[in-house]
Amino acid sequence: MSLSADLCIGTLDRIVEQLGLSEAEARPLESPFGPVGSQRVFHGPGVSKLVYIGMTVPPIGLDSHMVFAFTEADSAIPHFTLDSVKSADPESGETFYAFHLDLVQRVDVGMDLAYLDDVYGPVNDAYESCQQIDGLTAAHLSRRQWAVMSPWMLAHRADESAFEAVGATVAAYLDQWFALIASGGPKDYDGEQLAARDAAHRAVLFNEDVDPVWAQVKRLVGDEVGEQLRVSLADPDPNVR
Repeated sequence: MSLSADLCIGTLDRIVEQLGLSEAEARPLESPFGPVGSQRVFHGPGVSKLVYIGMTVPPIGLDSHMVFAFTEADSAIPHFTLDSVKSADPESGETFYAFHLDLVQRVDVGMDLAYLDDVYGPVNDAYESCQQIDGLTAAHLSRRQWAVMSPWMLAHRADESAFEAVGATVAAYLDQWFALIASGGPKDYDGEQLAARDAAHRAVLFNEDVDPVWAQVKRLVGDEVGEQLRVSLADPDPNVR
């Protein structure tokens, strides 16, 4: 596998094995270039739905892989997400890697110090160490995109050696996420309020006006399939794939 596929699919495999998830669907994706990848959906203990989307399109130099593991709607445990991409700069034609990694908050962190400390304190060192890796540059994201993720999100372009080095950071975030699931996560939150916030947050997080990636996805796989992929992430219903 490519480096981008190896990082994301290796992470996916670790989640599936650690939590004992079962694959509910594997759907091939087609584009004008022919078969380009797949969508896979998993269910099981600790998550309401895990969605993997992978697309590899050699004619345009794209190798993109994403995993988004959603915890239960009434849980305060953050969602886990990793994007792992190899692409070609449209202006220079040079190949680069990119990733984004986050534990997506389930409460308003600016008003909950205990949540900040308990959920994100254990990944502080990993976050700071990652920022010091030579060969990383800040990703080109809008302020709106930064605002809907957690303050501990990492989003960078990377050269090959830097991209290989971020595996340790991904493992640290994943270890903390597993620990939160094993402990049951932060307690004393109202489940109905968490579910309502999650639905509203996901509607913004996967809004086409917020994240321009959806226009690119639809150009590759068509409007209907692209919208289905977007809704599979935005809709909290675990049966929506």
